[in-house]
Amino acid sequence: ALVLAVQLGWGVPMDEAIARLEKGQTVPGRMQKSGGGDQPLVVVDYAHTPDALAKTLTSLRAHGTGRIFCVFGCGGDRDRGKRSQMGALAEALADVVIVTDDNPRNESSAGIIADILEGMDQPRQVLVIPDRAEAIDTAIAQASPGDIVLVAGKGHETWQQVGDQRLPFSDIGQVRHSLGGGA
Repeated sequence: ALVLAVQLGWGVPMDEAIARLEKGQTVPGRMQKSGGGDQPLVVVDYAHTPDALAKTLTSLRAHGTGRIFCVFGCGGDRDRGKRSQMGALAEALADVVIVTDDNPRNESSAGIIADILEGMDQPRQVLVIPDRAEAIDTAIAQASPGDIVLVAGKGHETWQQVGDQRLPFSDIGQVRHSLGGGA
């Protein structure tokens, strides 16, 4: 994300900056791009802190022309204080916010989501879709060419931690599937 932000700060257009990163073998799950052209641009990023989410959304906003969608959640058994902050940031910096699960671990998904929504001025305008695959599908289905969908929080991870189980799940694989490219 930092390399992209620096390029964008130098005035490099978003598409060119992403293309440059792709040629340099970007780290999986860090500003990883799919789609674009006749589909929305979908960016998967590990942004899972308030600062990272704000920087990522700000970078995308500065260089996009369409709507910004943000699909994110917060991990269970982790810092509860950041949840409302991330909700407020997503609401302020994205046009469409979808709150979903992100490794709820041993916490209630509904409780985590409630903490996120507490930070928002208009939580009723936020889509709440706990099933992460469905949340990603919904964002991509609602987005148009020229829009950007940020899928934040899990990045490179290939599992979803629910209770004591690590269930297979990949944001990158789900994005490819949702765009019609298979898992």
